[in-house]
Amino acid sequence: MIITTALAIFAASGKMSGDGDISSVMGFSGFGKKARTFDLDAIFEQTRRTAIERSQRFLLSLTIQLSFLFRKEQSDSSSDSGSGSDSDSDSDSDDDELVGPPLPPGYTGSAAHSDDDDDDDQEAQDDDDDDVSALGLDPSGARLVTGGYDYDVRFWDFAGMDQALQAFRSLQPCECHQIKSLQYSITGDVILVVSGNSQAKVLDRDGFNVMECVKGDQYIVDMANTKGHTAMLNCGFWHPKIKEEFMTCSNDGTVRTWDLNSEKKHKSVFKPRSFQGKKVIPTCCTYSRDGKLIAAGCQDGTIQIWDRNLSVHTKFHCRQAHTPGSDTSCLSFSYDGMTLASRGGDDTLKTWDIRNFRKPVNVATGLTNYFSMTDCCFSPDDKLLVTGTSVKKEEGNGKLVFFDRASFQRVYEIEVTNASVVRCLWHPKLNQIMVGTGNGLAKVYYDPVKSHRGAKLCVVKSKRKEKQAETLTQDYIITPHALPMFREARQRSTRKQLEKDRLDPKKSHKPEPPVSGPGRGGRVAAHGGTLSSFIVKNIALDKTDDSNPREAILRHAKDASENPYWVAPAYKQTQPEPVFAEESEEDEEADKEPEWKKRKI
Repeated sequence: MIITTALAIFAASGKMSGDGDISSVMGFSGFGKKARTFDLDAIFEQTRRTAIERSQRFLLSLTIQLSFLFRKEQSDSSSDSGSGSDSDSDSDSDDDELVGPPLPPGYTGSAAHSDDDDDDDQEAQDDDDDDVSALGLDPSGARLVTGGYDYDVRFWDFAGMDQALQAFRSLQPCECHQIKSLQYSITGDVILVVSGNSQAKVLDRDGFNVMECVKGDQYIVDMANTKGHTAMLNCGFWHPKIKEEFMTCSNDGTVRTWDLNSEKKHKSVFKPRSFQGKKVIPTCCTYSRDGKLIAAGCQDGTIQIWDRNLSVHTKFHCRQAHTPGSDTSCLSFSYDGMTLASRGGDDTLKTWDIRNFRKPVNVATGLTNYFSMTDCCFSPDDKLLVTGTSVKKEEGNGKLVFFDRASFQRVYEIEVTNASVVRCLWHPKLNQIMVGTGNGLAKVYYDPVKSHRGAKLCVVKSKRKEKQAETLTQDYIITPHALPMFREARQRSTRKQLEKDRLDPKKSHKPEPPVSGPGRGGRVAAHGGTLSSFIVKNIALDKTDDSNPREAILRHAKDASENPYWVAPAYKQTQPEPVFAEESEEDEEADKEPEWKKRKI
């Protein structure tokens, strides 16, 4: 009664909040252990932070995989004035529609949007952090093939891809050799693969091997007398008019032409020479647009051009085209065939007039080049020349630079990514630019009005939903207050079920061990796979050892005399009646003798 009154007084007053005050009023030390309190806001905040960290790690790991992640272009500067507010509101609404934790910085997935690029481009991410060292697009523009330092060659079909943008085939045609060059033939039915080994390969459109060039004899001094290359390849190129002919250059100091129908030996050999007549290494090679000239850029800074039908002397030779010791990374002829563009390892881009090949027409400097395969190419209308620049890791952005061919002024540049721009390809039919970078990215730049097909075919397709396997599971519903007739049997644990099965003589029966030695009781040994073993198994042969063979034979004497079948009917009329010797007393006494007195036989 006293405790009840004290609690009532405490509840009514509302002034005593501590346990010490209550205990002092009631006359005891305390109520015991305090109840544990939970701060739900802190728990929810910690859970939210953990979810954000996990999603960031997951999304960052996605950037390492090879998957073309194309991005729609923003509107042009002319239309930005009229629709700038609309685009801003659309981008804000898109950000509001995103569900889940915020995206990590630098993530460029399908749900991330970039507002700092005003160019019409379409972003693609290659397989990993390795360089995209090779790009190839077929003449129709339907398929793209990429290769890198990770030895992989991947095939992409624009018409067959959706927004997931996955390659339909990936292979390693040259095993553990880096891919240096990929190019479709003029018909688009085969692909030339140039890697770090000495043998070029030709694949069909689906990646199956068509031809492999023969390897030369490295012990022969004169490279014209061996059948193929003897050192690492640097570049390769298809003939623009003859679909069976292609060309390769190698570190063995030769440029060789090949016939697709004759893989046992090269077609012709071109040997670049220095001013002193020594061997030099060609780092890049190309055909002219009409296929009559063959050009090669060498390590000593020279550019040498031969007539395709005359492989002895050069037709054009510029000895100081680029700095000696720097690798000329690319040579490209204009569509009119009069101008040659060269991208040098000395950070320059030069154009040359074929009719006056002694000095360059135009020179652009300050274009950093760290790669031996940095491209340069002409636009389809021959008015622009485009190349890429290299940067060191985390020291800036690689750029795609456009020059006017006539004035050679830098008219435009695009910051592609925070890595070097290695490969660039401007397709004349699609009017789209493919770019491969040093951090594994591949980008496709296109114009929504002037470009045709290509990347525009796959960005409009929605991503296919992944098919999930449907599994039906029977849930156990616990109804403790149900009537016995409706109550389900309680599920038992696996341990109890195993203990119950152990007590069952049928379920716990030990299987018979395999037979060792000769078979017995209808069972044969493990080696019983012959016909005789099969017969023994079927007739259940019992190999019990009879101690007395005479008794074993006479066991069947009565049955043989009463029912003769084999021998007795044939000699029934002529066979005399058998007479057996009767046992004598001596035999009986001999049987009665002890065992040690019996004569040993």
